[in-house]
Amino acid sequence: MIKIANLPAGARLFIVLTVLGAFSGLTPLALASPRTDARARAQRAAEAFRQIMSAPDQGIPGDLLDRASCVAVFPAVKKGGFILGGQYGKGLISCRRPQGSWGAPAFFTIGGGSFGLQVGGQEVDLVLLIMNPTGVEGLLQNKFELGAGAAVSAGPVGRNTSASTDILLKSQVVSYSRSRGLFVGLELKGAVLAQDKEANEAIYEQPITARDIIVEGKVRAPEIIRIFQQTLVRYSPKGIGK
Repeated sequence: MIKIANLPAGARLFIVLTVLGAFSGLTPLALASPRTDARARAQRAAEAFRQIMSAPDQGIPGDLLDRASCVAVFPAVKKGGFILGGQYGKGLISCRRPQGSWGAPAFFTIGGGSFGLQVGGQEVDLVLLIMNPTGVEGLLQNKFELGAGAAVSAGPVGRNTSASTDILLKSQVVSYSRSRGLFVGLELKGAVLAQDKEANEAIYEQPITARDIIVEGKVRAPEIIRIFQQTLVRYSPKGIGK
């Protein structure tokens, strides 16, 4: 019997995606074209964020959102497994420009595997607030592990965060999750963020890196994904300087 742990990393990732695809009715080979997928991803991320922020007294606190350097949204992240477990999702990250407005988004993936006896499946919407320049620089690594490469805290919900804001601002990343109507701060550790180079190049129609997009601001978002920026502007039009 071949042990999964002894397989190459690429083979293990393929197995994780196949297992997760079983819960969504998709397989890695059934994915849409990069440009079509990126457009749909922007729309889903914008809608997920809108629903989260519209929840009465349960949204991300406005003062915390205003202090964030970047916002990442990963809609419908697949979590599940049978013997082999894992999580995988696609999303967008937009960062503030020096004047406080939201810049063009870059496309990222989030993933992570686990081993053990487990059965089940779930979809969750993930929102990550990247709170400072150190966290932003971490995003630009080839693979950025939350909890190892960055201090992660579960974020508070509601409007009153005065008691915990100082503590949260010491974290590089503040995380949230929503599943089946339940929205709470999430203890997210071990997940790996990676740049989705294929999606970025497909949308911006040129070889480009996440640094070029979210830090250097070398491109403007095309109309087909601008809904993500527009949604962020709706809830946090201008950031609070640090």
